[in-house]
Amino acid sequence: MKNFLALRTDSQDDAVQLLNSDFHDLSRAASNLARHAIKLGGLGFGTSFLQWVASFSAIYLLILDRTNWKTNILTSLLIPYIFFSLPSLIFGAFRGEVGKWIAFIAVVLRLFFPRHFPDWLELPAALILLIVVAPGLFASTLRSNWIGVVVCLLIACYLLQEHIRASGGFRNSFTKAHGISNTVGIILLLVYPVWALVLYII
Repeated sequence: MKNFLALRTDSQDDAVQLLNSDFHDLSRAASNLARHAIKLGGLGFGTSFLQWVASFSAIYLLILDRTNWKTNILTSLLIPYIFFSLPSLIFGAFRGEVGKWIAFIAVVLRLFFPRHFPDWLELPAALILLIVVAPGLFASTLRSNWIGVVVCLLIACYLLQEHIRASGGFRNSFTKAHGISNTVGIILLLVYPVWALVLYII
């Protein structure tokens, strides 16, 4: 009888240990799942947020160039940057009927009423035309690929070094009139492609 009770107690201890081990494994797997889901969700949110910031920074720099940022920098490079970094929600809207109508009106105004077509509308009209007529290879494949991110990074690096050179040095780019806003805007162009490339590598 004692042997039976000892054997039963040992088997109950083994069962309890197995159950404790299973519960421990389950809790560890659940915590890993929650941590990875939060990490991936946070990174995805960060990427899309930086994409919005980069697009609006490029639009802001484009507006500055047409108003009070008169330098020899090739700001027409902001058009392909906006093309590759524009969030899918806005890009899809301009890719559809809305963009086609805007492009049609811009072409008609430019062809038949050139005197009434302001100079500051040239680059925005070119952007809309580019979005509307771009082949699917550029509009779908390269935009959502690392190649588009590399193009954005190269454009941002080129604009930054050109802005520093035009300002007469890195210190002057932060101290001259309108220098701080321009420099910060160009640095914001760098943040999105760098972050996206890091995520592609990871």
